[in-house]
Amino acid sequence: MSPPENSVNNSYSNKERAWEIRFTSIDPAKSPSQFASSPALRANLSKTEALDAPDLVCLSHLRWNFVYQRPQHLLSRCAKSRRVFFVEEPIYSVATDWWLDVSIHESGVWVIVPHLTKGTSEATAQTAQQAMLDDLFRAAEISQYILWYYTPMAVSFTNHLKPLAVVYDCMDELSAFKGAHPDLKANENQLLKRASVVFTGGHNLYEAKQHQHPNIHAFPSSIEKEHFATARNLSQEPTDQKDIPHPRLGFYGVIDERMDIKLLGDIAQARPDWHLVIIGPVTKIAPTTLPTHPNIHYLGGKSYQELPAYLGGWDIAMLPFAINESTKFISPTKTPEYLAAGKPVISTPIRDVVRPYGEKGLVRIASNSEEFVACAQEILSESSDVRTKWLSQVDAFLADNSWDNTWGEMLGLIESAIDPKRQKAEDRIKVLS
Repeated sequence: MSPPENSVNNSYSNKERAWEIRFTSIDPAKSPSQFASSPALRANLSKTEALDAPDLVCLSHLRWNFVYQRPQHLLSRCAKSRRVFFVEEPIYSVATDWWLDVSIHESGVWVIVPHLTKGTSEATAQTAQQAMLDDLFRAAEISQYILWYYTPMAVSFTNHLKPLAVVYDCMDELSAFKGAHPDLKANENQLLKRASVVFTGGHNLYEAKQHQHPNIHAFPSSIEKEHFATARNLSQEPTDQKDIPHPRLGFYGVIDERMDIKLLGDIAQARPDWHLVIIGPVTKIAPTTLPTHPNIHYLGGKSYQELPAYLGGWDIAMLPFAINESTKFISPTKTPEYLAAGKPVISTPIRDVVRPYGEKGLVRIASNSEEFVACAQEILSESSDVRTKWLSQVDAFLADNSWDNTWGEMLGLIESAIDPKRQKAEDRIKVLS
């Protein structure tokens, strides 16, 4: 049963859990001992390295199994050298039981999801999350660790923790998103004060926040070039796309308030002989608000592994983002992914796309449907020589762009933040001895 509003702390302090840790998709024994490092991780590290690598605990507003993006790229790499616990926001349901769901992703990342009863007050939910997190730390024997935040809202139930370092990977200006919590900005200010190092998801966001923290660094979206380069030589199309006529203009990503819905409809109406392929889940907006012209094809969400197969069948890739508060600081991951696939790209004037991609002539920029159509016509009529020259410029620009390089640079900055703390601890031990 779910605990009464005023009993979470009492139940926990008396070591009478009001919930349980449930292991899913792991070993049927369901023992906390399963929190041990994976055999693959242990095989890759010497005993010394394993002892020196602190765990990483990530607090995220994003779901690990929703859309594969920046957190998954970075933390999957992190999990090759240490235990990584990815703690999501609660899932609320009519079930009266509360539990902490624990599963392990194929990457080696532990995915942790609190389950609470629908209607639980925000204050009780925060108290429960803190107690559940403490329970997780005990069960998994997490003692030396890094805290990595994607959501400032987690500050309210993690301030009591004592990490070696605090990382804030600021992907977006979340306070500008639809449905943002009114306390988000204040919580972010607290997080910036506590953070050892701050990363931003793009240059524009870095410029907006660079004076808010002394150790802040811009890390725009990276790519797995080899994965998306397969789109250049695909011979077989997915079943739900193969019969869509050409020319095809495609988009993949989350479909929400950042999408310029009117622009999509206007392009489709202006060129009924062109076909728009839209891939991704619809969130925070009503599906009924999307344009329904016969030449717009909504194919739903696809896995990260499937994306090159769809991308390979497009003539042009699109970034049809609205220009509003929610897109002011975005740095779309799909920009370099589209380019790695060898696809010409047309984007609305998103700042981190204009600079550097638009300025270097790698992406065409269009502010309205007329400009979008004109850019597409130019692309569809260009010669193979022009396309080959453009592609060589793309490849040169992307040569050093990779998630491996990004993670390596981030890790170096995190370790630099940890080292002074370790030295102080060692000095204290020397004094005491």
